[in-house]
Amino acid sequence: MVDRRLTYAPHVYVDVMTVPRPLSQIGDLARRTQSVGFSGLLLTETGRTAYLNAAVASQSAPGLALSTGVAVAFPRSPFVTAAAAWELQEATGGKFRLGIGTQVRTHVVRRYGMPFEQPGPRLRDYVLAVKACFAAFRTGKLDHHGDFYDLDFITPQWSPGPIDAADPKVDIGAVNPWMLRMAGEVADGVHVHPIGEPGYLARHVLPNLAAGAAKAGRSPSDIAKIVPVMTIVGDSDEERANERQLVRASMSFYGSTPNYAFIWDEAGFEGTTARLRERQKAGDIAGMADQITDEHIAAFATESTWDGLAAALTAKYAGVATRLVLYNAIGGPERFERYGEVAKQLSTVQL
Repeated sequence: MVDRRLTYAPHVYVDVMTVPRPLSQIGDLARRTQSVGFSGLLLTETGRTAYLNAAVASQSAPGLALSTGVAVAFPRSPFVTAAAAWELQEATGGKFRLGIGTQVRTHVVRRYGMPFEQPGPRLRDYVLAVKACFAAFRTGKLDHHGDFYDLDFITPQWSPGPIDAADPKVDIGAVNPWMLRMAGEVADGVHVHPIGEPGYLARHVLPNLAAGAAKAGRSPSDIAKIVPVMTIVGDSDEERANERQLVRASMSFYGSTPNYAFIWDEAGFEGTTARLRERQKAGDIAGMADQITDEHIAAFATESTWDGLAAALTAKYAGVATRLVLYNAIGGPERFERYGEVAKQLSTVQL
């Protein structure tokens, strides 16, 4: 018999996702996130930097777990990223996770002005270089020589020095099988994509992480599975209607990315990406959302009453997630508090 409980130890961790905000606002959000019952705050990276938001949050809500999910790797040197993560790990008392990813070629090359060749192998080397920097901060010796990064010089005045916390965990954003295997081999966790429905998790995430872990002589349980979930919650269809439309818009945005087309196809929605891209090229944003049907939503999101949400998430992600991240929990104060109550319910799940 399959154990359908969530495999968290010693309890379920439920984070809330947000885009970075003006620094004057993030402290209040961090305090509210902590007070309503979430385990942590996961900061994406868009027009504002995730690291500065995390720094302010660490001082505003001591004890709140913080993570970047995901920060763009290549525009920053591995040493710069490692130093920022090191300071945040110190500031949070060991409750920071560094989540990094490649982004896509257009952003990296045309917005950041950085190279993007061989992004998968480059990110692998980047993760190892960051971990080498962590070791150097403790020992004073930097020695990393990879295919993309060579680091072998550090002096005491350019090192933050040891901290009274373990090295930060380094997680990566991964979608395709090669990247998932790489995560299993060298990373501490993987940020699953927001359209990572349960079938995709079973077909690709778990077996490829396990294959990568086996190559490195690790246990698959050593790699955290950080799973964002889109939710549509309410005790009436009217209450759920607005959230449903927001989810349609988010899914249409992600679904227009060619690299993610196989996820939709394998879930039984062949041609979804092509149709979305056609509407996108025509500038028809509303038409993109209209391509997302109720069947898409049933497969890729979790729709529930308030009283049933914790059980619905448990049933869907049992045996898979290490951390659940509520993708669209931040709204009005009352809804945010109700999502926090769900997070507290999930925190009672035991092994």
